[in-house]
Amino acid sequence: MSNIKNSFLGKHFQNLGYLPRWIIFAIDVFIVFLACIITYVIVYSLSDLQYNYFGMATRYGLIILINAIFFLVYRTYSGIIRHSTFIDGVKLLISTTTSYIFLLIINFSCKIFFNKIIFVTTGLFISYVLSFLLLFLFRILIKYIFEKYMHIEDKKKLINAVIYGSDANAISVANALKTETPSRFKLRGFIDKFNQNKTSKSILNLPIINQNKKISVILRSLKADALIIAEKSLSKEETIAIVEECLEFNFKVFTVPLITDWEDEKQISNKVKSFEIEDLLDRKPIVLDTRGISSQLEGKVVMITGAAGSIGSEITRQVLSFKPRKLIILDQAETPLHNLSLEIKPIVNKVSLRSVLADVRNIDALERVFEKYQPDVVYHAAAYKHVPLMEENPSQAIYTNVLGTKNLADLSIKHGVERFVMVSTDKAVNPSSVMGASKRIAEKYVQTLNDAANVANKDRNTKFITTRFGNVLGSNGSIVPLFSKQILEGGPLTITHPDIIRYFMTIPEACQLVLEAGAMGKGGEIFIFDMGQPVKIIDLAKKMIRLAGFVPYKDIDIKIIGLRPGEKLYEELLNDSSKTLATHHDKIMIAQEIQEDYSEIQISTIKLLDNIEKSSNEEIVLAMKKIVPEFKSMNSVFETLDA
Repeated sequence: MSNIKNSFLGKHFQNLGYLPRWIIFAIDVFIVFLACIITYVIVYSLSDLQYNYFGMATRYGLIILINAIFFLVYRTYSGIIRHSTFIDGVKLLISTTTSYIFLLIINFSCKIFFNKIIFVTTGLFISYVLSFLLLFLFRILIKYIFEKYMHIEDKKKLINAVIYGSDANAISVANALKTETPSRFKLRGFIDKFNQNKTSKSILNLPIINQNKKISVILRSLKADALIIAEKSLSKEETIAIVEECLEFNFKVFTVPLITDWEDEKQISNKVKSFEIEDLLDRKPIVLDTRGISSQLEGKVVMITGAAGSIGSEITRQVLSFKPRKLIILDQAETPLHNLSLEIKPIVNKVSLRSVLADVRNIDALERVFEKYQPDVVYHAAAYKHVPLMEENPSQAIYTNVLGTKNLADLSIKHGVERFVMVSTDKAVNPSSVMGASKRIAEKYVQTLNDAANVANKDRNTKFITTRFGNVLGSNGSIVPLFSKQILEGGPLTITHPDIIRYFMTIPEACQLVLEAGAMGKGGEIFIFDMGQPVKIIDLAKKMIRLAGFVPYKDIDIKIIGLRPGEKLYEELLNDSSKTLATHHDKIMIAQEIQEDYSEIQISTIKLLDNIEKSSNEEIVLAMKKIVPEFKSMNSVFETLDA
């Protein structure tokens, strides 16, 4: 019965709008009037003093008038009662205190100049105290009623949370969450790892639990559903361990920035964020040789192809911080290029920015770009990269990944580009797909061209540098955005094989290493990046489901759909016959590939390009296999060509 009553009251209060300010002002004046009546009763019953000069209506009318004037001065009526805060209480105190002092001045002035008193001083003080208390209690009562009944349905949805940490930052977060309206979290307590003296103490009437047990055990004992990590002294390894444990037992995990980083202390719930899958990559932060990169880019003309893509756009953002003289962002995708231009416009500063809409397959268009802007450094990120799609369209993979790269490389030599940095992929290693093989052909062309150019022109040569890395989290078409979309749709998450593994990096991390490798390269190298430990895709899917607050296979299913055409179970960063050389950067190595002759690669590449129009898909792929002997098709119709 009480639930029905509460539900009815909740809906009733939810339908109430905000009262106009003049009504709040009228209620406040009435409360002062009520305080005057109570004061009169108290003073009359305790004192025999008679008022010979002024009647009751005059005396208390003056009190009401003065209070009303200061209500207007301090705008005590302007706040929304149901959302009253400490500041509203202070304004009331200041208003009623000012009124009391003003009335005292009037009373003593009349005594001095006219030898008459208007008020009994004790009565005036009682009226002042009663007015403030009644005004304050009125607001507390309204706030309590609305909090109790208006958000009954919302309270059922509150997340029971425990805050990890008990320092000043954690207390500030807790205080903000407790006082926020509407609420998102219901706090159950704090977990403190460092101070063992707080065993029986509490903060904000919430218990402090020492971390002498597993986090999951503590959360369960406090009947919590989530953990908010507000302790900033934790190392990344400690944080990841805590998150992993919580996810294993289906507890939600949230993080919150340092309070000193808050731009607005209101709506703290908006700052409490779920952990992203990128946060769970156990990787040390990258330390860049900013001086070396700056010496290569500052004051130079830099061109980035595929600039509107996920990798190209991040390279663009990072290059801007090294103050090039001019930045040319080139892409064939009109809308994404336009959006990138708008995004980076506020941070361009003194850099001259040019957005060029062009296709890397069109050498005439590229020639005009090189002639007009004369770039010093080229970052080549334009590519077709979707493996199954390229299996169906091998000619397009050749046009973009091979011809596009050849066009840019040839023009770079012709126009005296200092450095040409090509973004490649681990799928070019022992390729099993058309996409991977096309990138390997591009690698071979660029690498051998570097050697040939050095021999032909020792005074002014272009340094060709290739960077090779695996999957990047969040890139266009990658697994993480796909899983995120599938989670939002309620599942299932689709995985090609239960044993499939991949190397992952974040987009900023990969692009930082591209800049670093581009700066350190002497020409002809293929740089490979330390990708960390490989990740099993099914484990990645489970973690993403848990991070979203769901239980794998229960709330959201995971479905195995089979390997796609050209897809491997695992990717490699090196050919079987390759070795690596260390560099001064612990995350960058140089692959020692077998050196090939430029003239042979040039002839076979040109022949491949010349015959595309009149060749079938099988003939194109067969020609690719001759250029890249280690290319063995997997889960593809082209497997028969390897027989």
